[in-house]
Amino acid sequence: MSNLSKLEFMALDISRNNYLLWVLDVKIHLDAKGLGDTIKEGNEVSSQDKAKVMIFLRNHLDEGLKSEYLTLKDPFQLWTSLKERYDRLKATVLPRTRREWMHLRLQDYKTISEYNSAVYKIISQLKLCGEPMNDEDMLEKTFSTFHASNMVLKQQYRETSFKKYSELISCLLLAEQHNALLMKNHEVRPTESPPTRSSPFPEANLGTIDPKSEKAK
Repeated sequence: MSNLSKLEFMALDISRNNYLLWVLDVKIHLDAKGLGDTIKEGNEVSSQDKAKVMIFLRNHLDEGLKSEYLTLKDPFQLWTSLKERYDRLKATVLPRTRREWMHLRLQDYKTISEYNSAVYKIISQLKLCGEPMNDEDMLEKTFSTFHASNMVLKQQYRETSFKKYSELISCLLLAEQHNALLMKNHEVRPTESPPTRSSPFPEANLGTIDPKSEKAK
């Protein structure tokens, strides 16, 4: 009982802003506790389990929502009522998220990590709205939004024939780290006079990384 009554994730906001994520969290937690059937139509769950789930659901509702649904005692009824009230949120979230995906560009981010984070954030929203993206979509989005100055590099990565988006990102992260190290070494290298005593470090350039050799590692 104590495990069901404690707050295990953010409560559903009455403004509905976190409804889609809340639905996912509820399903995951109830399934993990073996109580997922309580929010399904026609279930034959015991009264005791229904009471446990009602405590769990109410504990993860905004105080205002608790008052509005005070008379409901069956978890399926509460779940259905909330769904009818908030599920149309997808109608506004999906178009906005589609626009974000359409305008997402690798070249607009300072680091590969920032871009990767933005990709997964948008992908998660699309999935919650019932419109998942696959690796092919994510690869094409990344390739098509390389900066114009990196067209040769983009072609090299395309020819590597990545099957998974994660493989491409790993390769780009390695290239980015290598570049950063070159820049750091160049900055800390003492100025020598005369300059002919040794060769300078190569200029940091993402294009110097061979994607095929990086993938092989």
